[in-house]
Amino acid sequence: MSIAPRDVPFFNYRGAFASLGDPLYDTIKDVIGRGAFIMQKDLVEFEAAVATFLGVKHVFGVGNATDGLHLCYRAAGLKEGDEVIFPSHTMVASPASVVFAGGVPVPVDIGPDHLIDPSKIEAAITKRTKFIMPVHVNGRTCDMDAIMAIANKHGLQVVEDAAQALGSRFNGKPAGTFGIASSFSLYPAKVLGCLGDGGLVATDDDAVADKLHQLRDHGRDRNGEVASWGMNSRLDNLQAAILHLQFRDYDHIMSHRRALAAEYQRLLGDVPELVLPPAPDSDPRHFDIYQNYEMECERRDELKAHLKERGIGTLIQWGGSAVHQFPALGFSVSLPATERFFTRCLMLPMNMMVTLEDAAYVAQVVRAFYGR
Repeated sequence: MSIAPRDVPFFNYRGAFASLGDPLYDTIKDVIGRGAFIMQKDLVEFEAAVATFLGVKHVFGVGNATDGLHLCYRAAGLKEGDEVIFPSHTMVASPASVVFAGGVPVPVDIGPDHLIDPSKIEAAITKRTKFIMPVHVNGRTCDMDAIMAIANKHGLQVVEDAAQALGSRFNGKPAGTFGIASSFSLYPAKVLGCLGDGGLVATDDDAVADKLHQLRDHGRDRNGEVASWGMNSRLDNLQAAILHLQFRDYDHIMSHRRALAAEYQRLLGDVPELVLPPAPDSDPRHFDIYQNYEMECERRDELKAHLKERGIGTLIQWGGSAVHQFPALGFSVSLPATERFFTRCLMLPMNMMVTLEDAAYVAQVVRAFYGR
């Protein structure tokens, strides 16, 4: 059955939050009415809800996920010159957090799942290596069994970039709960997003938690005393209240994205010019939340133009370059799998504003482009 043409933007920022309706405005009015803007009960309650969801002891709201990673490295004891292995298929923010904590980021290649290739990690370890940073891109958790085995073998710490993976699981364990600490993004277009920048850090380590608590709030400890040098990176209480409102419906949010992914798989899985993300439940080890729906495709740029002409928004993530491909950053490494991926990658619309019928229309246009 042919689906009628329609506009399917990649992400409708205005519509995404307008759809929350009166509960959103009531929440904002309540916070304003109480004058509760910085580190009030709304933040404490939201942090506690996420901690319960993840099954960890400590969660702190921070200004953004980049700050969160930076604070994780400082709290976990990264020292000047320490090397951190990370996948070049990530946003520049991931290694930037290492640089500003005094470390040296070391990029490695991706595997067939488009995540850090565990087989490439061990070859990159030197005497200066102290951390591994898996990045759970697009809402899929890395192979953490393999990564933790390597870390344990070499005495390394793991800090997880879980910016895109709140709720993703590997072997039943949530992303962000494997290593010493982790960071999540609450950017507006994330699966759980606020009205601006925001982030979370999580840890089960009490000592790291005490340092994170101080680092995000001017070095103040839980008694309000200045115990160390710190920063100002606190999640605004208003944002926390808005996030908590949405978080109450998080199971439905994840389910809708997984339903869209299943629909894309059903309608595009037989197109040989495409390499789709794994379908929901196709691998019993993984529970994916589909922050993005990123596929590989032949004639990528032509397909993107074809979709745009028919009202469909797409995105080539991070400007079409891996971290090691930005000349100004000074890397001199060749990562063949990552480099090939960035010539073929394209994201289709994947968010709460996209309906199953929208996904069917997108698939119909993609199929037509390839003559299917």
